[in-house]
Amino acid sequence: MSVITMQNSVYRRRRLTNKVMLTLSAVALVFGLFWLFWIILTLLSKGAAAISPALFTEITPPPGQNGGLLNALLGSVMMAGMGTLIGTPIGILAGTYLAEYGQRGWLAPATRFINDVLLSAPSIVIGLFIYTVFVARIQHFSGWAGTLALAVIVIPVVVRTTDDMLKLVPNSLREACIALGCPHWKMITMVCYRAARSGIVTGILLAVARIAGETAPLLFTALNNQFLSFNMNAPMANLPVTIFQFAMSPFADWQRLAWAGATLITLLVLAINIIARIMFRKQAA
Repeated sequence: MSVITMQNSVYRRRRLTNKVMLTLSAVALVFGLFWLFWIILTLLSKGAAAISPALFTEITPPPGQNGGLLNALLGSVMMAGMGTLIGTPIGILAGTYLAEYGQRGWLAPATRFINDVLLSAPSIVIGLFIYTVFVARIQHFSGWAGTLALAVIVIPVVVRTTDDMLKLVPNSLREACIALGCPHWKMITMVCYRAARSGIVTGILLAVARIAGETAPLLFTALNNQFLSFNMNAPMANLPVTIFQFAMSPFADWQRLAWAGATLITLLVLAINIIARIMFRKQAA
């Protein structure tokens, strides 16, 4: 005889608890989505009108004149691109060591702990660190300093993702390669990396999405530049700091450009996260 009946007090209590928790979860979901959609709608309503071809072809203007965000966009692309190029190989190699060589000893657990600390560290702390060890020594702000700060932010994200994705590779694949006489390094590069490729790329995309809107570390490293400059050894314009400065200004035209820049960053991060989710779903499948 089944005990799953309304006469069973244990079943009634568990069913009530289940309904309460489902209701609370649904309320929390709606609450979070409400603020998310409100932010996106606000950005679109205030920033979409300011998006025009001039935004991508003209540099930041002085107060009272028309202009765009070309110098800030190019500066952000250069620093984020270089930071990703520097941080990605380091993160992949460190994650590979943790997953493939760090099964014994204290080094791998200690590295994972430090990586988790860096992963959750406020970006302003990283900016101050780069300011102390780099900017203060060369005695001027520069695009390279901003690049280093963004690279430090990229590394723990890529390390964590690479470590987790390589652990998902079945050991039977490794055993088959070793049984055929394949060296360990070749097994990693030809089998494990290929099996975990989508997940590793997902981690890289998530790292790019994180550094795309970072303002605090760039305030202490790259600062800003009102002109179009490709000199990485000098202060360089970037979109997050430009948005911060323009949003704090009393000029309506600068505030309009700040809304447009914030809209661009939000749409970029949203697109990257969607792509990353799709790739991660393929990896999980």
